[in-house]
Amino acid sequence: MKVLAINSSLRGEGQSRTELMLTHLVQGMRQAGAEVEVANLREKKVGFCRGCFTCSSKTPGRCTLQDDMTLELYPKWLEADICVYATPLFHWTVNAPMKAFIERTWPAHEPFFVQGDDGHWHHPDRHHLPAAVVLSVAGFAEDWVFDELSHYAHFLFGVRGDGGLLAEIYRPNAMMMGNAAPDKVQEILEATEEAGRELVTGGSVSAETLQRIRQPLASLETVAQMANVFWQNCVDEGITPKVLEERGLPPRPHSIEGFLALMETGFNAAAAGNARAVLQFDFAGETSGACHLDVGDGRISGHAGPAVSPDLVIHAPFQVWMDVVTGKLDGGQAFMSGRCRAEGNFSLLMQFNKWFGR
Repeated sequence: MKVLAINSSLRGEGQSRTELMLTHLVQGMRQAGAEVEVANLREKKVGFCRGCFTCSSKTPGRCTLQDDMTLELYPKWLEADICVYATPLFHWTVNAPMKAFIERTWPAHEPFFVQGDDGHWHHPDRHHLPAAVVLSVAGFAEDWVFDELSHYAHFLFGVRGDGGLLAEIYRPNAMMMGNAAPDKVQEILEATEEAGRELVTGGSVSAETLQRIRQPLASLETVAQMANVFWQNCVDEGITPKVLEERGLPPRPHSIEGFLALMETGFNAAAAGNARAVLQFDFAGETSGACHLDVGDGRISGHAGPAVSPDLVIHAPFQVWMDVVTGKLDGGQAFMSGRCRAEGNFSLLMQFNKWFGR
């Protein structure tokens, strides 16, 4: 089986969530025995379709533009059994490079009008076209953001008789994958590999696998809090998300609610195991108040206000503890200097780096 995977993300250097998901999908396909070639459109010259219809009349089936699409990608697309269209969600559908690629496949169709069994009129195909898999990622955490893309995918590929649309693989809340709990991210990537294997061996992806891929990284409220913290950091520092991520530090919360959201999303359930603890924080300074985290059975929940029976209480100015959380201040030095103090089970302090991810 030949597979051509088209990656239309313009972000490289490990910044693309589209590429991250596609890489694992391709790994699964190769494990199942498929011959897969990945084409990154950011490295290719694909001109815009001019609508000249030369490929419909003067040179039937051949585009007049002599670029990477005509000379390389289009022939490989025709030879493929499956084409994976991997795109970030831009304005609710494919991005511009992917749209250009799709439009340049027009030479595969004849200009005549024929009526299908469904009563709709369309252009007949010149060739047996590859079956389609659509993969996309979005920053929003809700599945509905892919509705327009899904409609477009079904319109393009869903009624084709040559394999049609095999699967739609969508990952919401993708930007959070760089800061979320590593065990959840790993499960999503493993499920994406499984999707690749299922496509090659069975021609579809099971509902269970798709659900694992789409599983929430946190509650919608927590996701919103984290997104706002992330973007406020970018605004405050005057930097792009790429630069913030390259620093390898978690976003810096500006409120107690943001702090709780950060701790919830960074919680490593696998590392915590069956541990049980209630961690309370009493913050002083301009941002003051109490909050606590309940850890148990591999889960965590954050709450405003003091706990009834905390196992550990940390007293610190809010800004000082945020310096500790974001790595600007060493936690040990903060306690040794008296800028922070703790009461209760001090051994829990040693678990922080293990229990909480990036």
